[in-house]
Amino acid sequence: MSRTVVIVGGGYGGSAVAKALDPEADVVLIDPRDAFINSAGSLRALTQPDWAANMFYPYDQWLRRGTVVRERAVSVDPGGVTLASGRRVEADYLVLATGSSYAYPAKPTSDSTDEVLDDLLRTHKELAGSERVLILGAGPVGLELAGEIKEVWPHKHVTIVDPAERLLAAFPAEMREELHRQLDELGIHLRLGTGLTAPPATEPGQAATFTVATTGGEEITADIWFRAHGVRVNSDYLADGGLTTRTPQGQVPVTETLNVHGYDHVYAIGDLTDVAETKMAGYAMQHAEVVAQNIIAQLRGEQPAATYQPLPHPMILLPLGPRGGVGQLPTPDGPAVVPAETVSAYKGADLFTGRFTEQFGAA
Repeated sequence: MSRTVVIVGGGYGGSAVAKALDPEADVVLIDPRDAFINSAGSLRALTQPDWAANMFYPYDQWLRRGTVVRERAVSVDPGGVTLASGRRVEADYLVLATGSSYAYPAKPTSDSTDEVLDDLLRTHKELAGSERVLILGAGPVGLELAGEIKEVWPHKHVTIVDPAERLLAAFPAEMREELHRQLDELGIHLRLGTGLTAPPATEPGQAATFTVATTGGEEITADIWFRAHGVRVNSDYLADGGLTTRTPQGQVPVTETLNVHGYDHVYAIGDLTDVAETKMAGYAMQHAEVVAQNIIAQLRGEQPAATYQPLPHPMILLPLGPRGGVGQLPTPDGPAVVPAETVSAYKGADLFTGRFTEQFGAA
C-alpha cells in the first residue's frame, strides 16, 4: 500500500502528526522554517534573550525517517502539493497544518532560527532602553507580554489599550477578577473600552518616544509599542480552489474525523480548520492525535474511527510571568478556575519547554 504522507506546515499540529507518523509511513514535512518553534516562548525570549534558544527544535534532529522540504506551498490538490519553486510533491495522504500568523514578537517573522534570535535580541535592546511601554490589545498575548516585561523590569510603566469593555469576556467573573487583581499588583495600567484615534507614528518594537490620543480623550506618551491583536489564517495556497472552498474567514471545512470535506485521504488541523473553538496550540495538538490515529488505521487497511469534539467550555492558561497568571481547565464536573500556582506548574514556569524537549528534543 502507498504510504507517503505529506504534511504542509510544521507548527504545533503539523509537527505532532509528523512525529507520530514517522515510524509508520514515508513522511514529507513541508515548511520554510528549519525548526519547530514553540512560539509560546516568544515573549519570554524577547525579555530574556539568554532563554530564547529553548524555543527551537530543529526538524532534522527529531524526524528520523521523514524528509523535510524547506519551501512554501503555493497550491494543493487531491494528489499533492505544488511548491513556490515549481516543484511537485505527490501524496497518498495530505495533512494541512499551516496555522495562522500573528504580530511579532508573539510569532517570529523569519524562517531561520539564527535570524529569529537576531530579531529578538535587537528588539530586546530597544525594549530594555524604553521606560514607557504601550501594548495595543488586551487579549492573552498582550497580557502575557505585559507580565513578561514586568518580570524583568518591574519599574517600567506598561499600559494596555483595548476597545473591549471587559477582559476575557468569555470566561467567568471569578477568573477575570483575579486577573485584574494581579495586573494591579504588577502595576500594569489598563485602558479598556477605548481605542486610539490614530496609530503611533513609529514602527512597533522600535524605541522612539511618541504621544497618541485615545478615543476617550486621553493622551498616552510611550517610548515603544507592540501590537497584540490581528490573527490571520495561513491559507492563501488554497485560494485557487484546487482542493476546497475556504470559509469567509479563510478556514477549511472539516468533518468530525478532521477530513477536509469530500476527501477520505486529506485532513486539516489546528487554526486552519473551521472547528468552532478558540484557536490554541493545545487544541491543534489534540487534532494531531486524531489525524495520526486515523491515518495509521488507513495504512493498516482499517476504517478510521477517531473523531474530534471541541470542549463545551473554553480553556486557557494565561501566565503573567513565570509565577503569576490565571486559568480555566476542564474537569469531570465542568470547567474550573485554577490559581496562579497551577498556571505556573502547567505552563508559566517553563512555557512547555520540558514537554517539547521530551517530544521533539534531539536524541
